[in-house]
Amino acid sequence: MLERNTIHCGDTFNLLKEVKDASIDLIVCDGPYGVTEAPWDKIPSIQEFNLALIKGFAPKLKEGGALYLFGKPDCIDFIDYRQFLNLRSKIVWYQPSRLAQGRINYTNNYDIICYFIKGKKPQRYNLDAIRVAQLVELAHRLRCENVPSVTNGKFGKTKYNPKGKNPGDVWGDIKQLTYKSKELVCREALNTLQKPEKLIERIVLASSSPGDLVLDPFAGVGTCPIVCKRHQRDFIGFEIEPNFVKAGNERMRKCDDERNSA
Repeated sequence: MLERNTIHCGDTFNLLKEVKDASIDLIVCDGPYGVTEAPWDKIPSIQEFNLALIKGFAPKLKEGGALYLFGKPDCIDFIDYRQFLNLRSKIVWYQPSRLAQGRINYTNNYDIICYFIKGKKPQRYNLDAIRVAQLVELAHRLRCENVPSVTNGKFGKTKYNPKGKNPGDVWGDIKQLTYKSKELVCREALNTLQKPEKLIERIVLASSSPGDLVLDPFAGVGTCPIVCKRHQRDFIGFEIEPNFVKAGNERMRKCDDERNSA
């Protein structure tokens, strides 16, 4: 049994064999995209790679447990994942800060986050923890709420909520990291490797609760473990690059120091 709250150095597929079946509440999988020349990203077929991941993850999840799989728009095209997990949504993470320099095609300005669950009903979906600001003008909101189907009918749950609204499946409010971002560990980790803490935080808060066990099979420099520690989730992390394991452990030590001094 792998030790909790640790980033283990090694290959994901090998380490996954040591994870107990039906023990994981949430998997946050920000692995290879198959689009760069980086050694860790050179995948002959990203679809076949992701299918192998999904097949390996399914037994490890509890019933209703969630998998968030990062990738480009075609990351799960042409594969049949339905016998393993249920795809609930394809979330678009829109990143408008890119330069958009495409000359013979439209530049890709978004990543896909595939939200799967095991079974038919999610174990967790903590909407109140991830609500975002309402963008509807007050007069329009009041007018909509006076519609009979809202006040007394089947759309009653769509009423204005002072805590905010569901973030939906297009996330344009969380910006990608830049060279000037304070949380950036190193330039090598920029772009596809290190995601913003706010992005991972939304996923962790939505699909897990304090005390739950989160698996990060491509931990990189430790963003998901940091978020888990901050929000009282246990985690198991895998990372094949020793330098990234070292960087992730250093981030966690700093996080612990900050909490102890607070």
